[in-house]
Amino acid sequence: MPRESKAKRQERSDEIGRRLASLYPDADCALVHNSPFQLLVATILSAQCTDKRVNMVTPALFETFATPQAFAEADIQEIEGLIRSTGFFRNKAKSIKESSALLVRKHGAEVPSTMSELLELPGVARKTANVVLGNAFGVNDGVVVDTHVSRLSKRLGLSRHENTGKIERDLMVLIAQENWAMIAHRLIYHGRNTCDSRKPRCAECLLDDVCPYPDKTI
Repeated sequence: MPRESKAKRQERSDEIGRRLASLYPDADCALVHNSPFQLLVATILSAQCTDKRVNMVTPALFETFATPQAFAEADIQEIEGLIRSTGFFRNKAKSIKESSALLVRKHGAEVPSTMSELLELPGVARKTANVVLGNAFGVNDGVVVDTHVSRLSKRLGLSRHENTGKIERDLMVLIAQENWAMIAHRLIYHGRNTCDSRKPRCAECLLDDVCPYPDKTI
């Protein structure tokens, strides 16, 4: 992919943002939740797992353990049994139980609304923190970079990097801060609906004429 000026990349980024906003005006978080804590737990479970699978698991999980206190006091094997189908269930159960205990001990059983405090929780990195901040608190502190956002950012020429942290920084430069949460949702929707990882449907893509991806399908 040829290099281009910053101005040209910014111009294309702005146009992509406008078209995605028109195409997905109501895009939102696919993880079903009723509180910041439920979203935190669901996001931890979503690592290396589909949102659809997480949404199948969480109703029974939250019925069994309704509060951080309940998770903190739970038998970890019971948590593991309820989340087994999400994969990496032992590590996830450990993170959820330890994060819950820290929330009870340090935050009055409430999920904090700052990046620095969220990153102190076991199992929480920037992606999880960004999901919680943007969707539970309306705080745009960064951009969620999942597999869809990573793939589309590179195909659309918004970033040349493989590292998710560097992709996030590129997007934060190109996208206005008030749109950081929404651009992630819209890229995720477009990745699921049109820009497939193996066979993107370029002929029906609203972004085709502004997309520099060299391996387009006909």
